[in-house]
Amino acid sequence: MMKRMWKWMAGCALAGATVAAMAQGWPAKPVTIVVAYPAGGDTDALARVFAERLQARLGQPVLVENKPGASGIIGSGYVAKAAPDGYTLLMAPNTFAMAQLVLKTAPSAAYDVRNGFTPIIQVGAQPLFIAAGPGTKARTLKEAMEESKKSELAYGSPGSGSPMHVLGEMFNKATGANFRHVPYRGVAPVLTDVAGGHVPLTWMTYGPVEPYLADGKMRLLGVAQAERTPLAPQVPTLAELGYKGVEVSAWNGLYGPKGMPPEVVSRLNAQINEIMRQPEVTAKMKMLGVLPVGGPPETLAKTTIADLERFTRVVKELNITAD
Repeated sequence: MMKRMWKWMAGCALAGATVAAMAQGWPAKPVTIVVAYPAGGDTDALARVFAERLQARLGQPVLVENKPGASGIIGSGYVAKAAPDGYTLLMAPNTFAMAQLVLKTAPSAAYDVRNGFTPIIQVGAQPLFIAAGPGTKARTLKEAMEESKKSELAYGSPGSGSPMHVLGEMFNKATGANFRHVPYRGVAPVLTDVAGGHVPLTWMTYGPVEPYLADGKMRLLGVAQAERTPLAPQVPTLAELGYKGVEVSAWNGLYGPKGMPPEVVSRLNAQINEIMRQPEVTAKMKMLGVLPVGGPPETLAKTTIADLERFTRVVKELNITAD
């Protein structure tokens, strides 16, 4: 018995030494940041902003790899199963904490939000807007509500279980709106259809919508947070418009598989915090509709669990589901 225990303790010590040695030599090869959505969305663009600058600082290629499918579950699950050596990371929006709550049948790549990852840093926060395209004549949210009483209006989202989807259903429940959900696979196809007049409305972050505002192809009707945002200060909050208690924001965070070496986590966290303080990066993030957050890994961990717990209740109360 004692012999087996000594062998086990020796094995643990050896494993710990191996992890420590790996951390000291990290990175010795390219690092991959997985984005669980198609190229062209704001999470993808954000990942590329940081990948470019991390590469220069780490002295190794930092690649962005898109692994879309099942509202982000495929790519997130891939990272959860990867070796925790710091070479496979995940840049995820808060759909990461919500998608599995909504999908009726989770794919085999399902993951444990609470215990299956190593939080590294919360990169940014993003207000969510309701935006209209040429598929509706409504110039205000009140007009869209009135139009929906006469005939059903649809809203597009980047996918079932996204914060945009959950926000849309929260708004329907709180206001009696008749806005029907149309899920897409990522941000870009939603915007194409809304700007083309095929789908009247979308709940969306600011960055992807902004290019369509100047020529009038899309217009912002309201923002779903407590106060107006500096990204679009002219847009009223839902509460100002008389629709209270409907507040959902988006965010992005960098994660690794569970069990990453603390030294690697600390180094990545420090590097990204420094990158976020660069004026040109702040400007690019603003163009993407992202407000920098940063801070220690614990900030992301708390944000993740808070969203998981809140939306577990919301999804159950509103019976929000999708195939």
